[in-house]
Amino acid sequence: MIAYNHYIKFIPELKNNKKMEGTYSNIITVQENATFNLDEKLLCELTFFNNQGRELSLYTDREFARTQEGQFWTFEVKGVVTFFWHSETLVLEYIRHDNFTEELLEYWCLHIVLPVFFTIEETFNFLHSGAVEIDGKPILFIAESFGGKSTMTDFFMKQNHTIISDDKVATYEKDSQFFAISSHPHHRPYRKMEDLGFLVENFAMLPKPIHVMYELEKGEVDTKITIIELKGTEKFISLRYASEMNLFFQKQKHFEYLMKMVKKVPIFKVKVPWDLERLGEVHDAICKHSRNVEIRKN
Repeated sequence: MIAYNHYIKFIPELKNNKKMEGTYSNIITVQENATFNLDEKLLCELTFFNNQGRELSLYTDREFARTQEGQFWTFEVKGVVTFFWHSETLVLEYIRHDNFTEELLEYWCLHIVLPVFFTIEETFNFLHSGAVEIDGKPILFIAESFGGKSTMTDFFMKQNHTIISDDKVATYEKDSQFFAISSHPHHRPYRKMEDLGFLVENFAMLPKPIHVMYELEKGEVDTKITIIELKGTEKFISLRYASEMNLFFQKQKHFEYLMKMVKKVPIFKVKVPWDLERLGEVHDAICKHSRNVEIRKN
């Protein structure tokens, strides 16, 4: 399976995974290691808040700080599976627990552990965002919880827009441009715990520069659709609120990354009428606006 611009190779192969043909330069191997003893390697622990009804913990064999070559990391989903890896390698190993299933392995690996892995390894920075392509250019939707990201992403998909992600968007900077990386080829237009969603075919495969971001703001049913550009502090707050995988020991580095992104990527606030019948109007307004942003930028 392709995820986050890498080929994720599960060993043994998961029953429901479609094996990809071809040659890939970035391969992450996820393999079982039933005999490895973790006890002697763990030093520091970071416990996360309850997630999907599970207790999550991150461990390392050194102080929490910028990762070093060979540093040992462990991510535990209590009762289900423990993942572990050494920094600057592309091998994730795991140990089964009592409630382990292949479906839970795939969910936790793709949806949570790989974003944590890429964040710690300083490969990508993540935004909590839905993302699609308009005319082949990445458009990101950001909003507060239950603010309409999934609904908007789902509607754009139904209009045959290519999906990048419906939850977490990996980003990186290169040559003063900020690129969006597709997550994994699943879409979940509903809220069900520990479920990846359904597999989608129209999935972006290549990283592309982020064209524009839209912050969605709820309005009344009869609200007029408006699109206003954010500037200065408002823009940074919007982007900061949309940050994902905020590990305390990377706070300074992440802040600097967001400051650079604020200067390069346009962000607009869209007043969205809270009425499913008007989603077509919102879709058309955003598509028209994004094309005008391109004209104005040139």
